[in-house]
Amino acid sequence: MKLTVVGGGSTYTPELIDGFARLRDTLPITELVLVDPAADRLDLVGGLARRIFAKQDHAGKIVTTTDLDAGVEGADAVLLQLRVGGQAARQQDETWPLECGCVGQETTGAGGLAKALRTVPVVLDIAERVRRTNPDAWIIDFTNPVGIVTRALLQAGHKAVGLCNVAIGFQRKFAALLGVTPSEVHLDHVGLNHLTWERAVRVGGPEGENVLPRLLAEHGDAIADDLRLPRPVLDRLGVVPSYYLRYFYAHDEVVRELGSKPSRAAEVAAMEKELLEMYGDPALDEKPALLAKRGGAFYSEAAVDLAASLLGGGGSPYQVVNTYNNGTLPFLPDDAVIETQAAVGAHGAAPLPVAPVDPLYAGLIANVTAYEDLALEAALRGGRDRVFKALLAHPLVGQYAYADGLTDRLIAHNREHLAWA
Repeated sequence: MKLTVVGGGSTYTPELIDGFARLRDTLPITELVLVDPAADRLDLVGGLARRIFAKQDHAGKIVTTTDLDAGVEGADAVLLQLRVGGQAARQQDETWPLECGCVGQETTGAGGLAKALRTVPVVLDIAERVRRTNPDAWIIDFTNPVGIVTRALLQAGHKAVGLCNVAIGFQRKFAALLGVTPSEVHLDHVGLNHLTWERAVRVGGPEGENVLPRLLAEHGDAIADDLRLPRPVLDRLGVVPSYYLRYFYAHDEVVRELGSKPSRAAEVAAMEKELLEMYGDPALDEKPALLAKRGGAFYSEAAVDLAASLLGGGGSPYQVVNTYNNGTLPFLPDDAVIETQAAVGAHGAAPLPVAPVDPLYAGLIANVTAYEDLALEAALRGGRDRVFKALLAHPLVGQYAYADGLTDRLIAHNREHLAWA
């Protein structure tokens, strides 16, 4: 089995490599190719990857290359984890929206739109080259904004499934609190990428007992602290929102916070510099503890599980993924991309039936889906008016004066990445 990681020079990659090594019985990789245009980073990451495989007695071959076409040729699956513009672009995404009093974040709001505009054309070019070289390969998208990028891939006819680590993070956290194995925990996870709620936590599978009320009663303070939301909010909702919902539920508070401290991008850039220095140490043969602070917890487990299921291996029968709605949420178009529990196999991902969604959540889901429609149109066709309309539609923007100012700033900060600008 050959697997290719595009963006293999990322500092995330050793987390992925560690998962491939530990879970080799689930996903028996014989060749792993790391593709990245940054040859210097690729050498450091590739060297550590080989040492991790060697330490854990993994017989698979690890290849590094800057040649995308050569890297994806013959691959059974291609995992996308790229960041167009690097941390410098992320730094901009997190700062210029604050000038207009809006949240600065790399996956939602104005910063999220900027990332979508930079990313969608690049990902579609990569996917077309994968299709020309190997049309049967699955594309697993971990590149943010996952919902918009996955929708672009699916609409272009690619065999693609989107993946995020939010759900697996909740699954692992709840399993630890309950004292059960993660595989016993089934989430009623509903919404869009980075806009989801856990409406039930079932032990033993989709039909198991819902223990969410007990979790909130016994561990509500700890869960609320992790989400940085007040405990009474969780008690009143009776659900556990994704931590990304804080940008919506406490927008003004978050804007004040972001304007008073260094950006997350600056923190990550400093962390990446230190990580790359570590990766260059020939004695290092395991992922360093610092990597846990980089983000992406349980990313490798989620990626292995999904790839194994798509390739006919031993992955879990039900997984939270990003895929076409296809009637699952009746208030959305069929071609909207939702994030939900799905039956995953060689056929792809088929969403499981979802109980009716409360208007409190359905309204926001529908609003952000409309924004994603407009964002994808802007990413595919360009133009200031399309950018403005997408921003005006986003509930974190929503006012024409903000949308105007943000449009000008977005274009100015991203001109080198926007062919139409």
